[in-house]
Amino acid sequence: MQLDQVAGLTPGQIAIAVVAALAAAFVRGLAGFGMAILLVPVLGLAIPPAEAVVTANWLGIFIGLVGLKAMLGASERSAFVIGGLAMLATPLGVWLLSITDPALARLIIAVVALGAFVMVLLPKRPDGHQPSGIELGGTGVACGVLTGFAGMPGVPVVPFYLRRQLAPQLARASMMTIFLATSVAGVGSAVALRVATWRELLLAALLFPGVLIGNTLGNKAFGKVSDTAWRLFVGVVLGATAIAALWRLLHA
Repeated sequence: MQLDQVAGLTPGQIAIAVVAALAAAFVRGLAGFGMAILLVPVLGLAIPPAEAVVTANWLGIFIGLVGLKAMLGASERSAFVIGGLAMLATPLGVWLLSITDPALARLIIAVVALGAFVMVLLPKRPDGHQPSGIELGGTGVACGVLTGFAGMPGVPVVPFYLRRQLAPQLARASMMTIFLATSVAGVGSAVALRVATWRELLLAALLFPGVLIGNTLGNKAFGKVSDTAWRLFVGVVLGATAIAALWRLLHA
């Protein structure tokens, strides 16, 4: 059976998806997040949005397992708390989405995304700042809810790490650990709700080589950029998230 028959896509659609996967994974490798944010809208042009989200979550699991030991070892302890809470809260986000009017949901997503971008622009926390239990718990729950509600776990997580005086290596590894957890939660929720099929898994397997290449290139680029350049790049990606959310709101 040919690949386009397996994935249910034409060769042209597959080519676009592969290029998008490579580019999105490059951003993920450099910034530590952003793959699903960039990939889901492109995949959504060829397949239903729900399938695009599940495919992106499968890819998040696949790439998260690459270098897992090193990633976990380089993460701050807070990442495990936030990731665990996010996994528990993801079903709540799925439920909230199911009972929320689509127009209101788009408005909420846009407001939250813009709020996260504004938070990144605020002054950094003092050197040595340690997040309180409320801040840590709130970030984890918000991350999970937004994973299920909008497929946007990075919105609360990026400001949490970027506003602190942390080395980029520590912040990036911590975010990657959390997003692996949210990818697992996203796939698990989709399976439990019976909205996941073998098609998304097959498409993710088809796109994974491009993701692996893009992520590797992003990792190499990360080692060559300065702290300031990295933070600027992360801010730009988060800003693009806010713009995309606004665009969906205005063009619904």
